[in-house]
Amino acid sequence: MGMIGFYAGSFDPFTNGHLQIVKKAAKCFDRVIVGIGHNTEKQERIDKPKMKEAIEKVISEEGLSNVEVVLYDGLTIEKAKECGANILIRGLRNGTDYEYEENISEINEKLAGMDTCYFRAGDLGYLSSSVVMELYNNNKPIDKFVPRAVAELLEELRKEES
Repeated sequence: MGMIGFYAGSFDPFTNGHLQIVKKAAKCFDRVIVGIGHNTEKQERIDKPKMKEAIEKVISEEGLSNVEVVLYDGLTIEKAKECGANILIRGLRNGTDYEYEENISEINEKLAGMDTCYFRAGDLGYLSSSVVMELYNNNKPIDKFVPRAVAELLEELRKEES
């Protein structure tokens, strides 16, 4: 069966920081599942199925044959278990992230007996989806911060809005 990691997020949008975590995880796990969750607490900025397509394109271009992308609603641990994952994957940008993630990890371990593996964001620690959207909304270039397929999707959406 092997080790299957589940990397959940709203990926709204998927950034180069997220990609870096996926690439690191793909080296450590037999399979990595990127789960695009529907977060009821956050205002969704980008259509989830379109983001899924863009991420799949990025993964294909990167040659990450052991990575797949799924959409889901509800609890992350339930979708992770349904996909056969044995461990949750999270990226850490800083100490604040660690505090936040550690609380969630403890709950997931108590609820589902599922542990969490953290990967450092490293030199992309400053990058967040919110920062990217702030730049995008102010018509600043974002191509340094997101994979090409995601930049193309955002440009497409901008044309639809105008």
